[in-house]
Amino acid sequence: MRQTNFSTLCLLAALLPWGAFAYAAVLPPDLAKAVADYDTAQIKGDGAELKRLLADDYTLLNSSGAIESKAQLIADYTAPGYTLDPFVVREPIEKVWASGAVMGGVATLSGLDGGKRFEVTLRFADIWAKRHGVWQVIYTHVSKPGK
Repeated sequence: MRQTNFSTLCLLAALLPWGAFAYAAVLPPDLAKAVADYDTAQIKGDGAELKRLLADDYTLLNSSGAIESKAQLIADYTAPGYTLDPFVVREPIEKVWASGAVMGGVATLSGLDGGKRFEVTLRFADIWAKRHGVWQVIYTHVSKPGK
């Protein structure tokens, strides 16, 4: 996999730990379910679920400053030889309003990419929008946290 794809995977993968249990009391139930479904889709590399949960106009700004599309992100997560280990989000950020939400934090991601182990710490902000009654991720911004 190209370096850009690896970066994309690591950057967006930071969304994984947002689960329904952790936010059941804070997030609207339908958003909590969407976030949990998205987490599971990333861990399993489930292209169909990723397609459902990412808006068609989805944009990722990764930690190297490159912009990637929904199709590029799905290709990265479903690439043969890519796996992502479970991880924990530190310094969580949650902002929710009627038709949108920001979910973010810092995560150390690890796994396999093309048979090689990787580990990277990233800060992310994932923007969710509720359109026509359905929550989808519309934008993700990822950066490397300062020391």
